[in-house]
Amino acid sequence: MKKKLLALSLAMVMALGLAACGTPSEPAEDENTDADAPETTATEIQGVEDGVLTVGMECSYAPYNWTQQDDSNDAVPIENVPNSYANGYDVMIAKKICEANGWELKIQAIEWNGLTPALQSGTIDAVIAGQSMTDERLAEVDMAGPYYYASIVCLTKADSDVAAAKGISELKGTCTAQTGTIWYTTCLPQAAEKADIQIQAESESAPAMIMAAESGTVDFVCTDMPTAMGAVAAYPDLTILDFSENAEDDFNVSEGDINIGISVLKGNTGLKDAIDKVLSTMTAEDFNALMEDAIAVQPAI
Repeated sequence: MKKKLLALSLAMVMALGLAACGTPSEPAEDENTDADAPETTATEIQGVEDGVLTVGMECSYAPYNWTQQDDSNDAVPIENVPNSYANGYDVMIAKKICEANGWELKIQAIEWNGLTPALQSGTIDAVIAGQSMTDERLAEVDMAGPYYYASIVCLTKADSDVAAAKGISELKGTCTAQTGTIWYTTCLPQAAEKADIQIQAESESAPAMIMAAESGTVDFVCTDMPTAMGAVAAYPDLTILDFSENAEDDFNVSEGDINIGISVLKGNTGLKDAIDKVLSTMTAEDFNALMEDAIAVQPAI
C-alpha cells in the first residue's frame, strides 16, 4: 500500500513539473479559447436550424408568384411539384432574404386558404405570397415587412361601360374578387353602398378572378395594383381603374389592409427580425423596381 502511495506521489510531482515547464501564453491544444467560441448562426433561429428557409406561396398569383416549366430567369424548383419552378416578385424577395442570411431557399406550392395552416403546422417556415397585413391575419401569425406597398384598384375591359368610372360610386354591373381577400370582404361591399353593382360569388384564385374580367363573366373585379398591372401586361384589352386621386370616392382601407407582409409563426421573433433586417435595407422605390422586373418576365396568366 505504501509503495502505491509513493508511486502516486511521484507521478503527481512529475506532472506538476511538466506543467511548470510550459509557457503561460501557450494553452493546451484542447483548451477552449475565445477564438474558438461559436458565432451566432441561423441555427439559433426557429425554422432555419438546418440552414433552409422553406417558403409557401400559391405559385399561381402573377406577378407575385407563378409556376413555370424551366429555371429561366433564375426560377427556383418547387419542392412539392416535380419538374416545376416558381418565379415572381415573392420569389425574388425570398432569394434576397436567403442570400443575406446564408440560407438555402426551398419553395412549396400551397393553395391560398392552406397557407396559414401550413405555417402553423410547421410544413413551411414563412409565407411570402402577397398577403396583406390585416388585423385578422396578425391575430393568427406574426408578419415581417411590409415588403410591398400596394393600393386598391378595379380591373375591367377597356371598351366596357365601367371603364369611364372616376370613383367607386360610378361603378356598375356585376363584379367579383379573390376569396380570402379584403378586395372581396371589404372593398366590394363599400362600392355596393354607393353604386348599383351586383357582387357575384368570390373567385377561388387570382387567375380565376382575372379570367372572370377578361371573359366578360363579370363587368369588373377588385384587386391590388400589382395584380392589375400583371393582368394588363398579359391581357392588353383590360384596363385599370385607379381612384386614388379621388379620395372622397375611393375605397377606404387602412395601411394594414394594403401593405403586403411576410407571415411567420406566432412568436418566432428571431425569424421575423432576420427578415425585417433585410427588408429595412430596401425602399419603396426598390420594391417597385423589383415588381416591374417580375412583371417583365411573367408568363401568360
